[in-house]
Amino acid sequence: MLSAQSTPEPVIPEPGETGPRQRGKGRRRKAPSKGRKALRMTAWTVAGVVVLGGAGVGYVYFKLNGNLKSVDIDQALGNDRPRKIDNGSQNILVLGSDSRSGSNKNLGGGVDDGSARSDTAMIVHVYKGHKKAGVVSIPRDTLIDRPACTDTKGTAHPAESGAMFNESYGTGGAACAVKTVESITGIRMDHYLEVDFEGFQKLIDDLGGVQVTTTKTIADPQSHLNLRSGTHTLSGKQALGLVRTRHGVGDGSDLGRIQLQQAFVKALLNQVKHVGIFTDPKKLYDLADTATKTVTTDSDLGSVNSLVDFTDGLKGISSQHMTMVTMPVQYDPANPNRVLLEKAKAQQVWDALKNDRPIPRSATEGTATGEAKGVVSG
Repeated sequence: MLSAQSTPEPVIPEPGETGPRQRGKGRRRKAPSKGRKALRMTAWTVAGVVVLGGAGVGYVYFKLNGNLKSVDIDQALGNDRPRKIDNGSQNILVLGSDSRSGSNKNLGGGVDDGSARSDTAMIVHVYKGHKKAGVVSIPRDTLIDRPACTDTKGTAHPAESGAMFNESYGTGGAACAVKTVESITGIRMDHYLEVDFEGFQKLIDDLGGVQVTTTKTIADPQSHLNLRSGTHTLSGKQALGLVRTRHGVGDGSDLGRIQLQQAFVKALLNQVKHVGIFTDPKKLYDLADTATKTVTTDSDLGSVNSLVDFTDGLKGISSQHMTMVTMPVQYDPANPNRVLLEKAKAQQVWDALKNDRPIPRSATEGTATGEAKGVVSG
């Protein structure tokens, strides 16, 4: 059995951590932590903005409530799921959809074939007490055994071996994506949040951009990105290019893109505290309007009131109390453009989350990386 459950060992430290405990008092009123929750690179900000928007007058509430889209994951998946973990923690699957339909075609590139895949996938584990979070990115190119699932329209989809992870969403939408993640991890997802290309870009623009520093030049015509090394305030279009690039830096893999995404998420969370959303009602409304149009949630979060309650419990979490890792994988010897799950090491991650413990350092040692770590910082 894995020792992560019983034997103390080094864990992946939180940024800026100097001791085994971090004090949370005195942080609850800071603007940056006002629910920058679930992220799809931004889903954390999406949910947080909704909290702010929910405090408006009645007509604003109804307008924002009407913007929201939701899917009934529980009904689609039924009872064949991992049991809920009742230890005060929460697990949220956050997806970024790479649909090429409509205006997303111009933003994301590619062909409008009517399909969509999960371009970004993150499991956000909120620890008991809601003062810190662990985020596990799932490489979209991971070859997995996709379980049989039923989508929210009632259509059944058979199981498939050796499928790419991101095809689960394209096959059966949110319900099949959740089913696949629960099959891989053995962990029940308490909530689901999804953000698309167009909404992500507009949200960044509404925020006034996000400042990042790059240590290398990043040039990738496929994601429409060209950044010299140095400090930049990224527009929505540039931010989208950054979180999607895989050829502009590193080894050209999805793993390098994940490293850039994780760095951008932290920069985004840090940026929010510098935006005057509390003193600018128009900016507040614009952000809330964009956020609620952008996000798709599970049915339990499908109202402004529900999102307010949900994100209000997360306002103590900041980027400094967020640990981000990539699901342990190795490159597929038969195809360098695909990766395979390191099951033993991944089990250390899942066991840690199930038991609301820090992810052990050994879980990610010796696994594949994308060689883009440190290229971007906030």
